[in-house]
Amino acid sequence: MRDILETFRTLTLGVATLALAALTGTAQAAEQPIRIGTFLSVTGPASFLGEPAKKTMELEVARLNASGGLLGRQIEMVMYDDGGAPDKAASLAKRLIENDGVDILIGASTTATTMAVVPLAEKAGIPFISNAGAIVIVNPVRKWVFKIPHTDRMAAEKVFVDMKARGLTKVALLSEDSAFGKSGREQIMAVAPSYGVQIVADETYGAKDADMTPQLTKIRSNADPQALIIWGLGQGPAVVSRNYRQLDMKLPTYHSHGVASKDFIAMAKEAAEGMRIPAATAVVADKLPDSDRQAPVVKDYQKRYEARYKESVSAFGSNAFDAMLIFADAIKRAGSMDKEKVRDAIEKTNDLVGANGVFNMSETDHNGLSFDSLRLLEVRRGDWVIIN
Repeated sequence: MRDILETFRTLTLGVATLALAALTGTAQAAEQPIRIGTFLSVTGPASFLGEPAKKTMELEVARLNASGGLLGRQIEMVMYDDGGAPDKAASLAKRLIENDGVDILIGASTTATTMAVVPLAEKAGIPFISNAGAIVIVNPVRKWVFKIPHTDRMAAEKVFVDMKARGLTKVALLSEDSAFGKSGREQIMAVAPSYGVQIVADETYGAKDADMTPQLTKIRSNADPQALIIWGLGQGPAVVSRNYRQLDMKLPTYHSHGVASKDFIAMAKEAAEGMRIPAATAVVADKLPDSDRQAPVVKDYQKRYEARYKESVSAFGSNAFDAMLIFADAIKRAGSMDKEKVRDAIEKTNDLVGANGVFNMSETDHNGLSFDSLRLLEVRRGDWVIIN
């Protein structure tokens, strides 16, 4: 009888131990963080894009974790700096997917680095939300790829709507010889005829060029335009703006949404005065009326970002903010980190108010923003003001 009782106690202890181990293993699995993989151009010529995105993502990860994370799990960001190099971006994305085991890719500062990673995301079947601007990222639609900023086609149309209202029909274009600049040029050429606009000059410049007076002189001498469009990123547009003033040119001038930050004004200085750009609301968050539906969202982001980093928000940080917003919203609705379910939830994003606008994605639209969510801004006395 004693042997039977001893055997029963041993079996009971064994079962209890196994049960405890199973519960412990389940708890440990539940505590595994959700891993966001990101590659950004934190250094190099596109650092003005990557640095505010990195800071914003860190800010949002901390905020989510402080409120309990998502699905009862904390968020972990695995971040690498691609330096703006497409081949390095592809290598880092492969590392994030295969070695780091991330659940989603959020990032890419440029169109070139984005497009280098698109095939990898599609092959691996992992959701990829890009912060870059060109329409080629989502047109044609790819199953696993989404993007945050307004497309360059929308930005071009915003410019042409304003030109039409001002009676400007003969336009000179000076675009950057980069993936962003080339895509913007292509969209401008495609859209211009619909607005009765004739492109009378078509010049390009290199992203590292220090002087664009030859192109501007050629435009002034040969084209006789009524307006000028400068389409580029980083320091290039500021250099063109300064050269423009040095030549005492007086054409109404427009830039792309790629200069939507106060850094552009700081670089171009007085040369930027009176120039216009299409942009998201985050750049002018403090100027939005309280009645604006986006006001509470962008003002809260602005307040938290500027308190933390002691610098102004930019469109490039707000792109990362919206990417994190869409990611968190999709995870909550999916109720799972299954990649297919998360992808489906992102695609079904509906009426989500962000810094760029109200997102409504679908099977045929992996950007989800409307043309009306773009604002037209003008530089006045060293600051952006809303024109419409």
